[in-house]
Amino acid sequence: MEKMDTKKSKRKAKEATQGITFMLPTIIIMTVFTLIPIIYALFLSLNKVSLVGESSYQFVGLKNYTNAFQDERVWIALKNTVRYVIIVVPCQTVLALLMASLLNSGIKFQNTFRTIFFLPTLTSSSALTMIFMFLFSLTGPINNVLVDLGVLSEPINFINETKFALGTIMVMNIWSTVPFFMTIYLAGLQDIPKTMYEAAQVDGANAWKRLTRITVPQIAPITNYVLLMGIIGCFQLFDQAYIISGGSGGPNNATLTLSLIIYQYAFKSFDTMGYASAIAILLTIIIFLVSMLARKLNKEDVNEEGGAAS
Repeated sequence: MEKMDTKKSKRKAKEATQGITFMLPTIIIMTVFTLIPIIYALFLSLNKVSLVGESSYQFVGLKNYTNAFQDERVWIALKNTVRYVIIVVPCQTVLALLMASLLNSGIKFQNTFRTIFFLPTLTSSSALTMIFMFLFSLTGPINNVLVDLGVLSEPINFINETKFALGTIMVMNIWSTVPFFMTIYLAGLQDIPKTMYEAAQVDGANAWKRLTRITVPQIAPITNYVLLMGIIGCFQLFDQAYIISGGSGGPNNATLTLSLIIYQYAFKSFDTMGYASAIAILLTIIIFLVSMLARKLNKEDVNEEGGAAS
């Protein structure tokens, strides 16, 4: 018995060593590129940091955080970012689901349409931004079409007008992200048994009822994932706003986002790296709280639908 126990303990120790050995590269990478940067960012957020000449750190406690709550530009950036999330996330989610349902319905040339719809996802964000800057310019196709149709009396400078600058970025982001989420939905739709749709059709359910009573509940976990990824991506909006405004967040702070203001305070101002880190920590907390809230609400909706169905 003692020999058997010894063999078992040796085998367990060997398996544990093998497991740790296989996990070690991931642990090292996560520690170096995730854990240490988070700890360092927290450290910076509690200090006044100067990186010009000799680096210096002056502990200021929570002063950077209190200053962030009193900074008018931070509130403007938060307002723009929240507005962006509220409009873009529902639009891209609904459009992705509708397009995926259409392509999954067995229409002709569906493989060709899938390829065409997915092309925006393959294009770099900077290239898409330049294309949309041309499309929405004063002499661009959008203005020409709207003027020719009589919708506008004269061209509008969508990029440089406060009313339209952020809306232009919204349109661009929806257009570029919908195909990616559409592909995710399409994979989920193909796992739904066709017999469910056939039975519903026999019972007289039209296309809308089949979509709302069968498709939406069946792909609730995928919708949860799409919503979370959409919220996180929208709160991190940076490159489009940076390119369109030249890094300023203009016109009149209309395209200023939280990620962009973090960049400005981190790399365009002296002695404000700690302040930028504090805003970054606050942004992380906001994303976490909103994501958890969206996840909880979505789970409650799923449970209610499941209870009603049963």
